[in-house]
Amino acid sequence: MHQTTSLPIRLLRLLRLVLHLCRGVLTIARLYPRLSQPEKAVITQRWSQQLLHILAIKVKVQGAAPAATYPPHTLVVANHVSWLDIFALNSVTVSRFVAKKELRDWPVAGFLIKSAGTLFIDRSNRRDASRVNQQLASALHAGDCMAVFPEATTSDGTGLLPFKPSLFEAARLAGATVQPVAIRYVSPGGHYCATAAYAGDTSFGQSLWAILSTRAMVVELSYTAPLPAAEASRFALSDGSRRAIATALALPADA
Repeated sequence: MHQTTSLPIRLLRLLRLVLHLCRGVLTIARLYPRLSQPEKAVITQRWSQQLLHILAIKVKVQGAAPAATYPPHTLVVANHVSWLDIFALNSVTVSRFVAKKELRDWPVAGFLIKSAGTLFIDRSNRRDASRVNQQLASALHAGDCMAVFPEATTSDGTGLLPFKPSLFEAARLAGATVQPVAIRYVSPGGHYCATAAYAGDTSFGQSLWAILSTRAMVVELSYTAPLPAAEASRFALSDGSRRAIATALALPADA
């Protein structure tokens, strides 16, 4: 069982988090319009690292992460456990994400996500995937680093949901590189930690309070071998990514 923090520590963390969010909003409003993409990537990476530090979450990288902070022509694909996943990935490899449209309406966080160049998809409309695919392919072709969660929703981290192959078509069209990343949250001792999981009926407030109440966590990011997309089908890319992530998580391929 994980160790919990005292109420004063939780409130102190919450205050630091709010101040950090405010700094993020001011930075985006004042600086972002004047910065190049590499400069934005550096700021985003540092901001994400600081956010995780405030929440006492240590990042442990396994495998070979891309050499560049913002690797060009790359589609990062990962399993989805928590709202923390975006910041964990950005602390190592900064990307523009594809996210469900509901996140756009979140207070403060929605503004930050939208300002970071996120592409929003309507999961309830199957035709919307075609529109997002075109935008995603254009961004990859232009040299952007993009990221998707092919499960299309979160799990508790103990298994993998089926991967949806539709958004892999953009990587094929753009001749991009697909970079699978396995995400796992554990205790400092290396045991599975369910605290970060943002699944089921858990509200954002409940999830945040649980994280503030946990003394420390580790998020393991396992970078597997990249997959060239130019000559593969979206189904092969989806299956190859899922198998690579399952192997990194020590799960059977049909988990």
